[in-house]
Amino acid sequence: MRLFSSLLIVLLWCVSPVSAGERYKIDPEHSYSSFEYSHWGLSLQRGRFDKNAGFVELDLPGKSGAIGFTIESNSVSTGSELFNTAMRSDSFFDAERYPKISFNSSKLIFDQEQLRQIEGVLTIKDISKNVTIEVTHFACRFMFLYMKQACGANGNTKILRSDFKMGSYAPFVSDEITLYFNVEGIKE
Repeated sequence: MRLFSSLLIVLLWCVSPVSAGERYKIDPEHSYSSFEYSHWGLSLQRGRFDKNAGFVELDLPGKSGAIGFTIESNSVSTGSELFNTAMRSDSFFDAERYPKISFNSSKLIFDQEQLRQIEGVLTIKDISKNVTIEVTHFACRFMFLYMKQACGANGNTKILRSDFKMGSYAPFVSDEITLYFNVEGIKE
């Protein structure tokens, strides 16, 4: 009976919902950002940023929270060192002069219990623009790997490169790009 009671307590703890105002640290091993653009209308090309950091604060019962996310622009990875060098240059991210890309939320939008959109400010090359991230997946659960609560989300938004002084080679390389965010956070 004691074993059953202990297992029941552990199971209830594992499925417990996120409570008010919990803070999560972005897990850099399971979080990255990527981008997609059209190359001469021939194909969609993709790249990613391998170094991401930040936090998530969630109050699921109150349907509110905050997200702060930074990306090291020098961590861009396209699969080609030639393109990586081009992306780090002043024609694009100018990684030496602007080492960080940031996103800070202003509002989390829920549909019942599901996070659907995140409104906030995206800053690239010290230029800040309002964006809305469409959330395509959101889940929280107890992770036995960490013995802590964790939450994860996937989302995307579209921006114009030219809005951030990165419009080189348009229209051959599309001005509009899609940014993707894959984020997992571990409760602090």
